[in-house]
Amino acid sequence: MEIQGKVAIITGGASGLGEATVRLYVEKGAKVAIFDMNDERGTALAKELGDAVIYQSVNVTDEASVEAAIAATIAAFGSVHICNNYAGIGDAKKTVGREGAFPLDAFKKVIDVNLIGTFNVLRLVALQMSTQEPVTECGSRGVIINTASVAAYDGQIGQAAYSASKGAIVSMTLPIARDLSQFGIRVNTIVPGLVFTPLFNGLPEAAFESLSKSPLFPKRLARPEEVAHLSQFIVENDYTNAECIRIDAGIRMQAK
Repeated sequence: MEIQGKVAIITGGASGLGEATVRLYVEKGAKVAIFDMNDERGTALAKELGDAVIYQSVNVTDEASVEAAIAATIAAFGSVHICNNYAGIGDAKKTVGREGAFPLDAFKKVIDVNLIGTFNVLRLVALQMSTQEPVTECGSRGVIINTASVAAYDGQIGQAAYSASKGAIVSMTLPIARDLSQFGIRVNTIVPGLVFTPLFNGLPEAAFESLSKSPLFPKRLARPEEVAHLSQFIVENDYTNAECIRIDAGIRMQAK
């Protein structure tokens, strides 16, 4: 599927991996709806990029919020062909720590945003895609790209909730791709390793250098633009389906 002339929804699109993908898609000729809760940054990015971008304040865990934002996207651009689910949160708590057992509400929150939020958006976007006419000779109506993490495979100490949420995203990739194949909708998952985002800005230099040496090669953190480029490949290659693709320079995370 060509990106030129298509419409994309990008959750978490106001910063980090999402912002990099928004910028790349616009450069390639797409129109983009940013779904995020960072109103200041999302509004500013939409204003910067012009008429090809709209911003919607969206809680990905809330059905009505997502439905309203999809409706606004259709009103603005007429259709939706691509969905990137980047919205997510992290947490770092041991199952049993100095303050007792992992708080159940904290565990549920990570699952709710990362897993339930991803599924909530993709199911409603897929419903919209299923009503549209195919846009390729092979009958493609859309592409959904979810985001997991190497923590799905190599979860570290304190990552029980985060790893569980990302592992579930990996696990549901194939069955959802099977579910949606009848509509000509492909489903894939990007599995990033360590990516340099604003979250790393406050990290001590020694810790940053240590993390940068963790990958096999190259010895550095990934750039958001590299993850965006993988998303471009997935959209443009119609034979890529039901895959979970690691982009991690060969890293295998240690226990801590």
